[in-house]
Amino acid sequence: MPDYTYKSSGTNSQGNHYCARDYGSGASNPNSYHYSNQDGSYYYSNSNGSTYYNNGAGSSTYTSPSGNSTSQSSGGGKK
Repeated sequence: MPDYTYKSSGTNSQGNHYCARDYGSGASNPNSYHYSNQDGSYYYSNSNGSTYYNNGAGSSTYTSPSGNSTSQSSGGGKK
């Protein structure tokens, strides 16, 4: 069983997908979500309070729960 419940998900008129989840009151960020766009970019707001953004062109930024950010540019669009 997953430790979350789905709140909502779908695709908007521009073809961008989103998904929202509820991890409950014990999570740092109970209302986490992610979205992915037609241009290949995507963003995660995670239950532990961290975030991750990838621009779809090889650059990404991870922000830890404490607020420290790490950016990478690989040219390959990988994490």
